[in-house]
Amino acid sequence: MKKIVFMSSVHDVFDTRIFHKEAKTLKKAGYDVTLIAQHTKKEVINGIEIIPIDESNNRYKRFIKTVWEVLKKSFQVKGDIYHFHDPELIPIGLLLKLNGMKVIYDVHEDVPKQIVSKEWIWKPIRGFVSKLASGMEKLADKFFNAIVSATPTIEKKFNNKNSIAVQNFPLLDELHISNSSENNKKKNIVTYVGSITKSRGIKEMVKAIDILSEDYDAKFLLAGKFTSKHLKDKTKKINGWSKVEFQGWIDRKQVASNLSQAKAGLVVLHPKHRYKVSYPIKMFEYMTAGLPVIASDFPLWEEIIEGNECGITVDPLDPKEIAEAIQYIFNHSEEAKRMGQNGRKIVEYKYNWSVEEKKLLNLYENILN
Repeated sequence: MKKIVFMSSVHDVFDTRIFHKEAKTLKKAGYDVTLIAQHTKKEVINGIEIIPIDESNNRYKRFIKTVWEVLKKSFQVKGDIYHFHDPELIPIGLLLKLNGMKVIYDVHEDVPKQIVSKEWIWKPIRGFVSKLASGMEKLADKFFNAIVSATPTIEKKFNNKNSIAVQNFPLLDELHISNSSENNKKKNIVTYVGSITKSRGIKEMVKAIDILSEDYDAKFLLAGKFTSKHLKDKTKKINGWSKVEFQGWIDRKQVASNLSQAKAGLVVLHPKHRYKVSYPIKMFEYMTAGLPVIASDFPLWEEIIEGNECGITVDPLDPKEIAEAIQYIFNHSEEAKRMGQNGRKIVEYKYNWSVEEKKLLNLYENILN
C-alpha cells in the first residue's frame, strides 16, 4: 500500500480541502494516508494518521519553529508521496526532492500577488518578499513532481508537466438540506461561515443587517474565526451587532445546521484581485444546501449566480445594497426557493468534489506509475 504524507504548517487539521476532501479521497482509494498538521495529539481519524505539531498563532514563530517541526516529522515518516499546502514549506519540499522523494505542492492562492497587500508585512519590503515568493514558486515548478492549484487562474502560472487545477468544490452530500425548499417556514435569518476579515466584508454585513426594518426581526448567524482581537472588538461596536449570533469556529455538522436555518448565504468579499479571479468555496456550499446566494458583483461570480439564477449579486462595499438583497429574499419566498433549487442543480451537475477528485486520483496514479 502506497503511503501519502500531507503536510501543513498553517491549516487546521480538519481543513476542508486537505482533510475532508483530498486526504479522505485518497484513503478511500486505498492509500495509506498520514497528515502532519497543527493538532493536540497523535491519533487516527477516519483511517488517517494525524501527526501533531504545536499550534501557533504567531506568524514569526510559525515561520521558524512550526516549519522546523514539519521538517523533522516529514523525514521521520517514510512516504511514497509528500503533498504539502503552504508556501513556507517549499524549502522542505526541495530537501525531500534532494533525498529522492516524490513531492506535490498544493497552491491555494496566488501568493506573490497576495503578499503585496499583506498589512503585517512592512510595506517597503513587500515588493522584495513578493519577488522572493515568486522565485520559490519557480523552483517548485521546476523540481517538484506535480503542482496542484486550487483555481484554473493559478494553474496557468505553472509549466510543470503535472500541473493541474483541482478546484475546491463542495462535497455533494455533506451540506445538502432535505427541507431547504421550505423557505417560507424559516425565520428571517442570513448566514456567513468562514474566515472573518475586513476584506471578506464583515463590517458591511453587520451594517446591512442593521439597516433592515425591525419588523423583519432579522438575525445574522456568523460563524468562524476573527483574524484579530482588534477586528473583533471593532466589529462588536458596529450598529447591528445586537442582531448577530456569533458562534466562533464550528464543525461541519454545525455548518449544516446553520445553513438549514438560513434563508440566504452571504459572500460579499471586497473587490481585491485574488477574490475577483477565483471562486469562493462558501458560494458553492450555500448552493449545495439549496440556499440563495448574496454575493459580490464580480464578473466571474455573476456568470454563475446571474447565469443560473441562483442568487443576487451586489456591490460588496455598499451595506444598503446588501440589505436590499436580503430584504428581497425575505419578501419573496417562492423566488428564493427557486433560486436555491437552481443552485443545487448546477452544483449537482458541475461544481462538486466528485468531479474534481477524479483529477486528483489520476494525478497520483500517473506519478506513482
